[in-house]
Amino acid sequence: MNLSETLRFASGTIQSYRMRSFLTAIGIAVGITTVVLLTSIGEGVHRFVVAEFTQFGTNLIGINPGKSETHGVSIGVFGSTKPLTLEDSEALKRIQYVEGVVPMIQGNVDIEVGSLGRRTTVYGVGPEFPEVLKFNVRSGRFLPKDNIQSPRAFAVLGSKLRRELFGNRTALGERIRIGGYRYRVIGVMEPKGQILGFDIDDAVYIPTARAQELLDQEGLFEIDILYSSNANVDNIVAAIKRTLINRHGKEDFTVTTQQQMLDVLGSVLNVLTFVVAALGAISLIVGGIGILTIMTIAVNERTPEIGLLKSLGARSQQIMTLFLVEAGTLGILGGILGLGLGLGIAYLLSVFLPALPIQISWPYAIAAEVLALTVGIIAGIVPAMHAAKMEAVEALRAE
Repeated sequence: MNLSETLRFASGTIQSYRMRSFLTAIGIAVGITTVVLLTSIGEGVHRFVVAEFTQFGTNLIGINPGKSETHGVSIGVFGSTKPLTLEDSEALKRIQYVEGVVPMIQGNVDIEVGSLGRRTTVYGVGPEFPEVLKFNVRSGRFLPKDNIQSPRAFAVLGSKLRRELFGNRTALGERIRIGGYRYRVIGVMEPKGQILGFDIDDAVYIPTARAQELLDQEGLFEIDILYSSNANVDNIVAAIKRTLINRHGKEDFTVTTQQQMLDVLGSVLNVLTFVVAALGAISLIVGGIGILTIMTIAVNERTPEIGLLKSLGARSQQIMTLFLVEAGTLGILGGILGLGLGLGIAYLLSVFLPALPIQISWPYAIAAEVLALTVGIIAGIVPAMHAAKMEAVEALRAE
């Protein structure tokens, strides 16, 4: 009995027991479907988060007050002996290959236009904000390069805030009150949408020094730096640390590169994707138990058939191979069915739930298919060995 005969024999047996074979394959299919769906959502979330961060550019370095021992945002001004200042940001501009520096502070304030008023987010930023964070002005202009300690009372509105305060009227040149202080609107930002749950279109941008006075905060929340794409980021980080240590007397701040942030997020999201894939693999194990059960029943039912094959000269190894091929085929069929269901459901979810980020993770899908075949073969080993050990005379007598 060669391989082609073995395959024909196994496929014939599966066709003879269509319902039983289908129900057995369903167990594997459920596992594959689960793996495809969960990993697709995990991969979609991964790409969504990376896209959210990289839309501001990749040549970015963030500096936060307070020393943190691991990557990420520091504990803030409460962990720092000296807060970050506007003078610090000016000193950082003198570092070679630094193309832009934005001293930043934020908080919530009341904004009034005539009889209209609402509470929103205020960002105190520097004039290089659009260039550093790739956030363009739609109309008017951004904050000018005034004296950093006494800038003029200018404001730039987010697109959503402009719409809610002024409707169809132009906002340029209008006077508004921010936290009780009068400002003149000189620009409106282009729509940007939500960034990780924060609606940056529903915000107002004013000079950093005025935001510090408005929010009664001495230090900065963060300093963002844009550096040249042909510069070595490690050299830039080293220069930043030298500059600030000379000014502060010690390293009481945290420097985080964009790549470090992406690496941390990537590792967390990769673990999440692996965990949800492992949950789907549990369903595959359950499907494997189903194959084991069905194949054990099949061996008992087909004992006379095994005896006939052995009496015609089939060797034990060939009998074992026959049942392993049958079990593996069930695993493959279940895998194909599960992959089709998973891709179909993922497509429907992307159509009816467009806000849900879905991206097929083909490495996991292929790994799941290989696992389905493996589970099928492993589940068929014990029944196949049992069939191979049967004696021809005893097997024929069972009829």
